[in-house]
This record gives sequence, C-alpha cells and structure tokens, in this order.
Amino acid sequence: MNQPIAQRAAHTLTDSLYGLGWSTVKHLPEPVAVRLGQRIADTAWKRRGKSVLRLESNLARVVPDADPERLAELSRAGMRSYLRYWMESFRLPAWSAERISTGIEIKDIHLLEEGLASGKGVVLALPHLANWDLAGAWVTTGLGVPFTTVAERLKPESLYDRFVAYREGLGMEVLPHTGGSAFGTLARRLRAGGLVCLVADRDLSASGVEVSFFGDTARMPAGPAMLAQQTGALLLPATLWYDDTPVMRGRVHPAIEVPESGTRAEKTAAMTQALADVFAAGIAEHPEDWHMLQRLWPKDLEPRNGGPAAAGSGTEKP
Repeated sequence: MNQPIAQRAAHTLTDSLYGLGWSTVKHLPEPVAVRLGQRIADTAWKRRGKSVLRLESNLARVVPDADPERLAELSRAGMRSYLRYWMESFRLPAWSAERISTGIEIKDIHLLEEGLASGKGVVLALPHLANWDLAGAWVTTGLGVPFTTVAERLKPESLYDRFVAYREGLGMEVLPHTGGSAFGTLARRLRAGGLVCLVADRDLSASGVEVSFFGDTARMPAGPAMLAQQTGALLLPATLWYDDTPVMRGRVHPAIEVPESGTRAEKTAAMTQALADVFAAGIAEHPEDWHMLQRLWPKDLEPRNGGPAAAGSGTEKP
C-alpha cells in the first residue's frame, strides 16, 4: 500500500472512530461513560505510545523536580483527564442547559461580564487545560453570550467538518485557522462588542511570538495580543481544571493591559509573555489537566529530511 493510500485509510478510520464516539458515547449513562474513558486512558497509558511519552516529556518541564515514578503518575492522570475531555465532549450535545450549568463553576466571572458590558469586546484566551468546549457551551447557554473562535483544520476534512458542526451546535461561530480571513472577521466581531475565545498556548503558524515558558523558549500565537491592540478589546486569560467531582472548575484572570510605549511588535511580545505567565501558573497548579500531547518547545522539535525543525502532526484535541 503506497503512502497516500495508507494516509487516506488512516484518515477514514480516524473519522469513523470519532463518528462512533459521537453517535454512541452520548447515549451511555454517565457513570458508564466515565468508567469507559478511564479504561481507555489506562490502556493507552500502559502502551507507552508516542503521545503518552510526549505528554510525559512536557510534564517533566512543568514539574522539573518530579522523579520517574511521579512523572508516570502524572502522565496516567493526564491521560485520564484527556479522556474525560473526550467523553464529556462526545456527550455534550445531548446535555441539557441545566446539566451544562451545573457541570462548571468559574471564579471571577464578573471580569468577563463587566468586560462585555463595557461594549469594548473581549478576547478570552485559554491554554489546553481541562475542557474548553464545556466552558464554551456554558458561556453560550448559561451566560447567553455567543462567541467566535478559530479551529485548526484537521485531517481528514470530514473530521474537521464534524468538529465545526459540533461546536456550531453549541452556539459557537467557528472560523478555520488557515485561509487568512479569520483575523479580520475576529476584529469585526470585537469592534461590535462581541466575544472571541481562543486556545492560545500552542502556535500553529510557525510565526508566533517567542516566550519564556517553564524555563525555556516556546512560541505562542500573536493573535490575542494583536486583536486587543487593534480593536481596543480586553484581553482576559482564563484557566480551567478538574477536581475529584463531576464539576469542572475555572477562573477568569485580570485583563492583560496594552503597554503604553513600544512598537506594535514589542507590545505584542510583552502581552504574549504576560499571557504565557498566567497560563504557566495555571498549568503548574493542575499539570495533569494540561492536554499537551504534542511538541511545544522548539528544542523538542525534530528536523525533517535534514531541513528545519517541524511541528509534530496528527489528530489532536483542537
């Protein structure tokens, strides 16, 4: 089987598995879905595949004093957290507004409400912590606030279409990451006083801003800071985490201010670093809920065919 045919077969299988998840898991009783997710997570963790090893490598940066036993515990908990995300997401379209509202508790939500009430628009930026889809559904149903977001174009295209339909069904406007028109649309939504939500701890463009992140250089997207500068919108970081209950927790953090002096690039760099610092604090408090199963730091990237380092590929939590 040549590589293009093999890739198409893999993409078809991936799409079929996700389709099965959305069509089947959402009908399971919640305790059954929880146990199923834990079994899948534990099986994947025991196999020690690339994603688990990458997660463990990333966690080693977050918890640098952890010994191998502690890292193994964290990565197992991380896989369980990751599968909790998927089980919740597969079931989310079938949840009632009441179930969504009781499934999440956000501290300092007044910062978001006051920001929206100001009419300036708000950019809400989050890392890959816990379940941002649940948080988004809570915003659209509990707060009654629609918002616009951006999604990575997954392969196969049918899988990307599934994610778009799923998120639009939760009340979100979803724009593709590629294509060049997303930034302008986001800016228009913000100038109209709207809400934009962006997962912003991993750069997908290879042109992100360099930040210091857990003691080493990483790249994060410039979009949140640039949007805030160009539109006058507030830039609010948010972090999420799980505890030992069925309720997901979260916090909205104080706004990141636009520096009074400096070039646009300097202001963007300073704001993105401030965002990275908030993300790092939230991740350090709840490392097992950081679903980063891909390479993030440039030092971890592998050269491809003798050329420059390239980011890892594959389907991920968008």
